[in-house]
Amino acid sequence: MEKVCSRWVPHHFSKERSLKDAINTYKLASYCGALKKEKHITLAGIYLRIAWLYRIKQTKEEEERFLRFALKEYEVSYSTGDFSGTQVSEARVLYLAGDISRRIGNEKAAIKYFSLVFERQKNAREASIIQMARDRFLELKQEHGTSRPMPHN
Repeated sequence: MEKVCSRWVPHHFSKERSLKDAINTYKLASYCGALKKEKHITLAGIYLRIAWLYRIKQTKEEEERFLRFALKEYEVSYSTGDFSGTQVSEARVLYLAGDISRRIGNEKAAIKYFSLVFERQKNAREASIIQMARDRFLELKQEHGTSRPMPHN
């Protein structure tokens, strides 16, 4: 109440939003989520959506900033297992951490996360996530001409 309501400026969230309004709405959601100590998986999703909006807006610095926030939350979610009991599977958390790492230029971390997707694929029910991880892994391999072997089923 003290951190949000005392500083509240009335807004209407039910109408169609501009890009700026959408960003501000998600930022408010991230702030409230952090205050409420929401699950890391929830905060990661909010930060990822903010990054997408900045990508649409073509604001690279802010997109990358929120991708880094999302990555941190996905990493904590994975390490603590707080994604359990949600609609987000372990394979999806690992894939998203890998794809975000790739987008921000951390190929080593991306390869680590994609490799974890492959290692756990026997437990995964999401063939599409595994295939997307393979595709991103191959893109990294082609971009950098590495001789790293492709993981098998």
